[in-house]
Amino acid sequence: MRHLFTAAALAFALASQSEAEVLIGVAGPMSGKLAWTGTQLRRGAEMAVANINAAGGVLGQQVRLIVADDFCDPRQALAAAEKLVADGAVFVIGHYCSGASIPASKIYAAAGVLQISPSSTNPMLTEQGHANVFRVCSRDDAQGHKAGNYLADHWGDSKIAILHDNTTYGKGLADETKKQLNMRGVTEAVYQSYTPGKDDYSVEVAALQTAHIAVLYLGGYHTEAALMVRAARDRAYPVQLISGDDTATEAFGLIAGPAAEGTLFTFVADPRRNAEAAEVVERFRAENFEPDSWTLHSYGAAEIWAQAVTKANSLDLQAVIAALREDQFDTVLGRIDFDKKGDLTVQSWVWYVWKSGEYVPVE
Repeated sequence: MRHLFTAAALAFALASQSEAEVLIGVAGPMSGKLAWTGTQLRRGAEMAVANINAAGGVLGQQVRLIVADDFCDPRQALAAAEKLVADGAVFVIGHYCSGASIPASKIYAAAGVLQISPSSTNPMLTEQGHANVFRVCSRDDAQGHKAGNYLADHWGDSKIAILHDNTTYGKGLADETKKQLNMRGVTEAVYQSYTPGKDDYSVEVAALQTAHIAVLYLGGYHTEAALMVRAARDRAYPVQLISGDDTATEAFGLIAGPAAEGTLFTFVADPRRNAEAAEVVERFRAENFEPDSWTLHSYGAAEIWAQAVTKANSLDLQAVIAALREDQFDTVLGRIDFDKKGDLTVQSWVWYVWKSGEYVPVE
């Protein structure tokens, strides 16, 4: 009996401790080919939670982070979302991939859980009309518009190929780019899909070379982009590779090696350059972690949620949504405010180039 009483008392104490915590989640590809970017989301969220707790938590309660792996896969994203909801998360930072965020958003909407994606750029995420869904990155309709104009301005007289991986993100971005390119009166020589996840793309690259393609616009992820540009350079084929925001990761340079040099891509303004982010960036680097790509967007999503809860003086979803729609937030990303869809009021994309092993803004 003494043993049973002790176990019951321990269970009660653990339950009481859990009630004193606010649970939030971070969801993304924590394993698989995009694990590098999943790590960025996790590290950004972990640092933010540590700083929030050091400042007293939210509403006098400490915050605990739950990590969910969705493998950048729609079905696994549903399972990850259901697990986070079942575990009691009131807010989720995620997902990374649009193809994961969009199906998961339906789970969060039904459960009354706030979702802020650091990185899902497909317009459909917020066009669905879920009031609980926000994002701290710009959209692919704006990104494709910028890319299409750039292609028309610089390579309008050249043979252009547009390839995509048939994912929500990759095909969506390729289609937005194609739409604007065609609006400018330029028709691509090749538009087709490729199979993601292969170890070698020399056959696809050889076909582009045979077709005398001068510029390849790739709608897809950095792993395949890196392998394609490597295959091209191995053939002494100087095709210009241009891609989207997923190319903004150190992993692209590591996979592509010297072949990364000269690759162009669009990405949001690098938050590491923000004065507001200097202290946080310094802390990451002191831990031998470079907060590139979407790390600070994950951190910023957590910052915004904590500020919104404080402004609302409540964890109630509707109160927090109202605060998100009505207020502005000072973050490592700069000052953030949202429109009625949950998108940033200012859509901004910047051109970058891989140069000497890192990506820098195009001058």
